[in-house]
Amino acid sequence: MKILLITLLSLIAFAGNSILCRIALGQEQIDAASFTSIRLLSGAITLFILYALFHKNKQTAGKGSWLGAVYLFIYAITFSYAYISLETAIGALVLFSSVQFSMLAYTFFSGTKIYPIEWCGALIAFIGFSYLVLPDISSPSLIGFVLMVLSGMAWAGYTLVGKKSSNPLADTAFNFIRTLPFITLLSIMTLNSTNASTTGILLAVIAGSVTSGIGYAIWYVALKHLTSVQAAVSQLSVPIIAGIGGFLFLSEPISERLAISGAIILIGILLVVLDKKPLKS
Repeated sequence: MKILLITLLSLIAFAGNSILCRIALGQEQIDAASFTSIRLLSGAITLFILYALFHKNKQTAGKGSWLGAVYLFIYAITFSYAYISLETAIGALVLFSSVQFSMLAYTFFSGTKIYPIEWCGALIAFIGFSYLVLPDISSPSLIGFVLMVLSGMAWAGYTLVGKKSSNPLADTAFNFIRTLPFITLLSIMTLNSTNASTTGILLAVIAGSVTSGIGYAIWYVALKHLTSVQAAVSQLSVPIIAGIGGFLFLSEPISERLAISGAIILIGILLVVLDKKPLKS
C-alpha cells in the first residue's frame, strides 16, 4: 500500500506538470525557454536544500549521472515547446504513450521477459491512446505532437536510468544540478525572445520545485519496487489525471472520446499492475 501511494503521488505530480506548463505557456504567461530554465533551476535549488538537510552520510550518497541530466533536459525543453500548442490532456496522453512504447521496446530488446498478460494490457492501453489521437491527428499541432513524442522518449530514458538509483533524493538532486550548463546556454541563445510575467515565473518555480523536483525524487523511490513494464504502463493514467485537472483549473472540456479512451487505458493498466505480483518486494 505504501508503494502504491508513493506511485500515485508521483503520477499526480506528473499531471501537475502538464497542468502548470499548459497554464503558463497556453496563456502566454512566459516563453518556453524561460519556463524550462526556471523550472530546472528551481528544482535544482529545492533538491539541493533537501539533500543538504536530510542526507547525513553524504559520502555514500548517490551522485546522479550526466546521462540522466541529458535525458532530463531534453525531456523538459521539448515538453515546454510542445505545450505551446497542445491541450493538457492531449499532451499528457501523447507524452506517456511515447514513454510506454519506448520502455516496452527497451525491455523487449534487453531480453527481459514480458508476460502475455502484460502485452495484452499494454495493447489495450495503446488502443485507448489510438482511439483518442488517430481520428483527430490533424487537430493537434504536428510540431507539438512530434516534440511531445521526443519528450516521452527522453523521459523513458530518464526513468530507466532511475531504476538503478540507490539513493533517489541524491541522484535526482545531482541530475537537476547537472542541467545547469544546458539551461545557461539555452538562456543565452534565447535572451532576445524572453517574455516572462510574474505569474509565469511563479508557475515555473512551482513546477520545478514541487511537481518536478520532489515529484521525480518520489518517482525514483517508486521505481525501486516496480518492473519496467509496470512503470511504463502505470504512467498512462496521467492523461486521465491531467484531463480532470485541465477541466478543474483550465475549464477544458472532458470529451466523450477522452472519457472512453481513459476507461480503456485504465483497463490496460489494471491488467499489467494486478497481474502476478503487482509490485516487487
